Amino acid sequence: MALAACLALSAFHADAFTVTHHHTAIRQNLPLFMSTTEPSVLKRLPESSVELTLKIPAKATGAAYDKTLSEVAKNIAIPGFRKGAKIPAQVIENAWSKNGGKKALKTMAINELCGELISSALKDDHDLEPIGQPALVTSAEELAEGFTPGEDLEVTVKCDVWPEIQWKEIPDQEKPYYGLTGTYKRQPFNQERFDAALRDLTERYTKLEDYTDADQALAPGDACKVNMVGYMATADGEKGEPLPDAASGDNVEVIIGPGLYMEGLVEGLEGGKVGETKSVKVRFPDALKNKDLAGKDAIFDVTILSASKRILPEMTDEFAEQVRPGLTADLLKEELRKAVDSQDAQEYMGARNEALGKALAQCMDVDVPDTLVTNQAREKYAMMMTEMRGSGMADEEIKKLISPENFVKYKDIEKPDIVRDFKISMAVDEIARLENIQVPAYQIDEQIQSLKDQAEKEGTTTEGMEDDQMRRKVENTLERRMVYDFLAEAADLDVVYTNEEEFDEALMEQLAAESVARNEAEEGKQQQDDVVVGEAAPAAVEEVLEEKAEPVVEEEAEPVIEEKAEPVVSSGPAKSKEEDADLTTQVIMNFVNSQADEESGVVDDDDDEE
Repeated sequence: MALAACLALSAFHADAFTVTHHHTAIRQNLPLFMSTTEPSVLKRLPESSVELTLKIPAKATGAAYDKTLSEVAKNIAIPGFRKGAKIPAQVIENAWSKNGGKKALKTMAINELCGELISSALKDDHDLEPIGQPALVTSAEELAEGFTPGEDLEVTVKCDVWPEIQWKEIPDQEKPYYGLTGTYKRQPFNQERFDAALRDLTERYTKLEDYTDADQALAPGDACKVNMVGYMATADGEKGEPLPDAASGDNVEVIIGPGLYMEGLVEGLEGGKVGETKSVKVRFPDALKNKDLAGKDAIFDVTILSASKRILPEMTDEFAEQVRPGLTADLLKEELRKAVDSQDAQEYMGARNEALGKALAQCMDVDVPDTLVTNQAREKYAMMMTEMRGSGMADEEIKKLISPENFVKYKDIEKPDIVRDFKISMAVDEIARLENIQVPAYQIDEQIQSLKDQAEKEGTTTEGMEDDQMRRKVENTLERRMVYDFLAEAADLDVVYTNEEEFDEALMEQLAAESVARNEAEEGKQQQDDVVVGEAAPAAVEEVLEEKAEPVVEEEAEPVIEEKAEPVVSSGPAKSKEEDADLTTQVIMNFVNSQADEESGVVDDDDDEE
């Protein structure tokens, strides 16, 4: 489940990072009456925000107003006109008087125009991808006051756009992300594991020399072949019922060494001689698959058929040549050491990647849009609310904590980490594109199959593991691992080997900050028992909390990045503070509820029907 969750990350598109501007463009994807060759004017604002001014020609404004009248006419009944008949504009305007009349119709036409043209203008004229919800600087209602259908119209919108990455010039480096420096901690080289691996390798090449002296007793390290007949042990330690055939055997090879067999077998055979039959008391392992025998005592009659001295090879060049032609003893040890250390290093991959990420963030500049910061903060805020529910807090109490004021405090605390993590993620995806790092299809298939096997083992559903979205998530996760490995190869990281569990000061500071945010939220609730979710909030808060977005679970310290979305034109912030706060509550509570449903195995019937 952890890996499946980890794969819940939303992938962003690397091809959006490099922007090429076009001076003019014809928007051929729009209806003919919307086409225009006049380019829009773009003004750059801080934090990857832009102001776009678009001059809409008279032909387009007239066509948009006619379309609005046509759509309205389909939904109203006007005496004297049958359904579908051509109705004069003035008649429709008069019939729409209860809904705002001509001004409301012009407002609808302006929104129609903006919905058709703004996304295209950002992409075609400036190669920019909008993020979130563009908003008219002057509302559609205000524009409608001076708008005359069939005449030119100028509109200006403000919008966050997908940021551009700017690599810094690093002296003496071919590429800015080569030679990354940093430090991370891990435990020292595992000499015990290396010795065990070396011993296992030599064991494979062990030679046997039969005993020549019939009176020679079995000694530690030697081997013998035996026939074994087993019985369950009675309460008083005597032979009982015979064991199943599978628990006995003929011509069984036994090595006289510790920890290889069931308790008591080696100890009972040590000192025995060829031809002897020894009565050996044993105890079956508690973890034995056969639960009828697990942990039980038994007695074996063991007849020693033959005995051999085991001769382990010495670690020489001759032995290494036997393992692989051209290999020396030193090279063999070095390869084995690397293999053991590589296995150990997997445990510290997260620490290594964190060091690489911190260094990478210093190699580039990115203006992170506030929309992305807000959405990510909202998701983390929702996780905090989920933890509160898990601690026993009632839903009604949680709702009281979800106010715009509390959210803004939390966002301010989390913003530096969100910005850093976004920059790192964007850089990693850009490097994958620049270096053409691609995940082979068979690796994706293997990972998906591994997820299925894990789900079946845990008794959870495998539904949805074959869809395109899951495949993209798996590919994205594997690709990021490949990028970090690529960066590590070209990096100059200092590894600090330590046996101690170090105090993670950064983690403690983060936990403390989150605790402060929770305490402030709870104190606010206690001081104002009559607080409602729609309590007053600054206008800026209303605007950033306005956008509807389904929360995405964050996993493995990877930032959650919003997919590039088609813009939806808004005429401004929420209509009221209550509406804004209610939306925040709805988004966060939906997330909290979805987490609870997932944990309890609840499935939405509506989703099933679809």
